[in-house]
Amino acid sequence: MLACGARTHDRLLGSLSGHEIEFLGVDWPVWSREDQRPPPGDWTTWLVLGGRGAGKTRAGAEWVRGVALGATGFAERPAGRIALVAETYADLREVMIDGVSGLLAVHPRWDRPTYEPSRRRLVWRNGAIAQGFSAEDPEALRGPQFDAAWCDEIAKWRRAEEAWDMLQFGLRLGRLPRQIATTTPRAVPLLKRLLADPATAVTRATTRDNAANLAPGFLRAVVGTYAGTRLGRQELDGELLEDRDDGLWTREAIERSRVSAAPELTRIVVAVDPPAGGKRSDACGLVAVGLGADGRGYVLEDATLHASRPEVWAARAVGLWRRLEADALIAEVNQGGDMVRSVIAQADPQVPVIAVRATRGKWLRAEPVAALYAQGRVAHVGAHPALEDEMAALGLDGLADGHSPDRVDALVWAVTHLMLSARGRGPRVLGL
Repeated sequence: MLACGARTHDRLLGSLSGHEIEFLGVDWPVWSREDQRPPPGDWTTWLVLGGRGAGKTRAGAEWVRGVALGATGFAERPAGRIALVAETYADLREVMIDGVSGLLAVHPRWDRPTYEPSRRRLVWRNGAIAQGFSAEDPEALRGPQFDAAWCDEIAKWRRAEEAWDMLQFGLRLGRLPRQIATTTPRAVPLLKRLLADPATAVTRATTRDNAANLAPGFLRAVVGTYAGTRLGRQELDGELLEDRDDGLWTREAIERSRVSAAPELTRIVVAVDPPAGGKRSDACGLVAVGLGADGRGYVLEDATLHASRPEVWAARAVGLWRRLEADALIAEVNQGGDMVRSVIAQADPQVPVIAVRATRGKWLRAEPVAALYAQGRVAHVGAHPALEDEMAALGLDGLADGHSPDRVDALVWAVTHLMLSARGRGPRVLGL
């Protein structure tokens, strides 16, 4: 919709009749975002991934409305038989059909389908029928046939694989049977299967994308509280977060270690893992960790940056050291030891640098630090999403999703110095 000032907006609405305002309110192409409209291409499944309140249900209901009526951009001709599959029959009724963004709500009053609760179905004036099902009862999908389907919150389905497979056997009417699946993502087998399927088209949305339709108090309270945490990234940002089977860290363990503020700190160090050069290793790991008076380690900040020029990352490291009034700067010197020392000295010759050298692989170096996390002896102050992603992705090969874990390297050096090394229990300032 074209942007206009508040007064122009009010004058425009004031010039319309009640019937015209209602018609405008259900004109989906006017109000929808791009991620809520059917994607182009010959897809079979449209997977809508989004956070809570991101407008997934509205997108699903509007798609069913569009295919039932044969609307341009939705279907070549009206769909005769449509399956509606919810987690439970209660969700079918309260969310998909009678909810505030459900099928009855997205139609204007004069064009609503007839709802037959006893038969769990909707009937449009053109003869299109939408039949409701519960994923708890996959056998109910054995027999009926459809040319379209809407599946809601598939990542929550307890019998997801069975219900989905039964539905696929029934999608056999029309020239191009299609389905939309709307869900907040979770790392479940069905969702991974759909994401890997070349016949799946994916759109994504976050809770913030739909801020205009949400209560400001919700955004302040919920988004402000959970932003960056595992729960927030899944439920608000619509991200699919997974753990490795061979991982040292789990996201659940990291989440348990999160605190809102650090206690009194006896020491603070900034660890830097300088880039070794090359396209795959141009990140400079930069992490600050403090040692609390309670004996726990507290991850204060991840300031990792992508900068191959030494003077850039050195300035960032020194700046972090100054801002946190840290005791020392821990620097790995395996790659260009003299260069690392000199470039930091050029940024500030007063910075106390402690050189460390890796003699074991990344996985082996990280194991003792991961053990501290498991014992509840390391906490994250606030959320550090990029660092936590690397921690959860670190594999036996020492890589995180095929890349060097520069953030984890810096974290490991800092925690090792403060909590596992005899030097970490020494004087406050150590130099070279």
